[in-house]
This record gives sequence, structure tokens and C-alpha cells, in this order.
Amino acid sequence: MNVIIANERQNELATLDIDIIKSMTGEFSSDEIIDTFKNFYFNKMIIDLTAIKDFMNISSLEKITSALDPNKIIFLLPNIREVSTSLYLSKLISIGIYNFTNNANGVKYLVNHANTKEEAQSLIQTSVNEEVESVSSYRNLSGKNMVIGVKNITDHAGATTLIYMLKKELEKYYGETIYVVEVSRHDFEYFNVKNTIATNREGLSSTINKIEGATIILVDLNDVKECPECNEIIYLVEPSSIMLNKLMRTNRDIFNTLADRRIVLNKSLLNSKAVAEFEYEAKTKVFFNMPPLDDRKKSEDVVNLISKLNLLDDNKGSGKLFGIF
Repeated sequence: MNVIIANERQNELATLDIDIIKSMTGEFSSDEIIDTFKNFYFNKMIIDLTAIKDFMNISSLEKITSALDPNKIIFLLPNIREVSTSLYLSKLISIGIYNFTNNANGVKYLVNHANTKEEAQSLIQTSVNEEVESVSSYRNLSGKNMVIGVKNITDHAGATTLIYMLKKELEKYYGETIYVVEVSRHDFEYFNVKNTIATNREGLSSTINKIEGATIILVDLNDVKECPECNEIIYLVEPSSIMLNKLMRTNRDIFNTLADRRIVLNKSLLNSKAVAEFEYEAKTKVFFNMPPLDDRKKSEDVVNLISKLNLLDDNKGSGKLFGIF
């Protein structure tokens, strides 16, 4: 007998022709699900991912897989980009979830034909290879790469470390096609990573144009004020009192200048309430709130920033990822 925990996809799950012993509808915390089923016998637990509060936070799902048998869990994923990326699906596999799909027929299949870890990894890797080939071909044919600039607005706001962390995570998806261009400094020499190039402002454009085989180029802009070569620019602000006060003394109109730009609070210890207060006082919108990073460890916050920046082009491959269902 099977269990269903449903929310936004309740109607689809209701059409499944399988034996159901218990069902729940709504949004639930990980603890609520665990408390309900930790001593409950079931064959398979089918979870509509939207039924889990904060489902984008992988630790919420890991709590469930630590308390319940992950081999019995099937995730029905919502049809949104954020959970269809190979990066997100790889995280599911890392916590022991090998059975996931984005359609009701896939759920019915998995009830009777559970995936092994190798099968789940093979499914994702096949999609990754197709997506990278598709993305690379598109960009090479167009003569353009995705160029993302990162610039400190407050002093020492952490652009170099953040770029290094972004590069490491993006390489898990695109391989060695992520390049870094650093303007007017040589800080990346100390990270000992491949595909990093130092140049000056005058040589920035030609340096970017000479790079072949790149999918994404990350540019540490340092003192460069404008960069038309960049598709996007992330502006980093360290929101400590001393850094903000120093910034206001040198340029009181800075946030008016940055209106509608992608402002990231970096090395930030602010909670959501404090971020809202910052937005009100600065009369600007915060794109992302990034806590202090340990460059020796994987950061879920960096992964979430990559997702929010739409740097994973999964639209061409997401359908194939679930095609066997």
C-alpha cells in the first residue's frame, strides 16, 4: 500500500491507479511528515515536491531521507526550471533520492520499477552531455559567450572569492568551459585554477573575444566602471555598518546609480527582516543575500545564486531528462 502527500499537483495524483493507504494534502514541514510516517508501514511514499515547505532548500529534503527510507520515496517535481536542472537533480541523488519525475505517468512507472543510483546518475549525465553540446553549439554559432561581470561596490566586498566559488559549481555542469578574466590584478594566481586570464582595461574586450570554447566567462571587474562586453553585471555590497558608512561618505548617490541593477549583499549576516530594512533605506532592491563563504566547502547559497541568475540552460534538455517516463 502507498502513501501520497500532495499539494499543487493533487488532481494529477488523484488519477493514479494504485493502492493508497493514506493521503495528505497541503504544505507540510519536514518534521511534520517525519512525525506522521516514522512508525507507519508503506510500500511507496509519493511526494508532490510543492507539499514540502522550503523544498528548494536541499536540507529540508535531506531531513526526510535521513528519517525515512529514501528507496521508498518518489518525488513528483513541479514543472519549473529551478528543479529541472541537472544541478538540482544531482543534489537529490546525493541525499539518496533516485526516483523522481515531473509527470504522473512517471510516478506510476517508478512505483513498480525503482531506479538504482547508477540509473539515476546515468539519466542525468546523458542529459548534461546533450545540454552542454547544445549550449556550446548555439553560442559558438552565434559568436558569443555568456559574459558575467562581478564588481565590488564597497571595498573588498569579496568579488574574487565569489567568482572562484561560482566557477567551481558551474564546472560541475559545464566542465572546463568556464573561464575567468581578471582586470588589472592577479589575485586568481593564488587559487591555482585553470582557465583564468589577467588583463588590463584596454585589453578586456580583445581578451574576451579571443577565448574559444567557453560557455560562461566570469569577469572580475575591479576598478572598471562600465563593461559593455558583459551580458550581466553583479554588484557586490558588504552590508556591515562600517562599509556602508564609508560608501555613503564617498558616494551618497550610489544606490540611485545602481537602480534596477543586480545588487548582491555579499559576506552578509543580515536576516530577511534586515534585508527588507536595507532595501527601504537604500531605496533599492536586493537581488540576492549571500552569507560569508568558506571557499573550501560547497555552498548551497552559491548554487541558489547560479539558479537565480539562470546560468544553467536546461530548457533544451529538460524534456529529455524525463523522456523515459
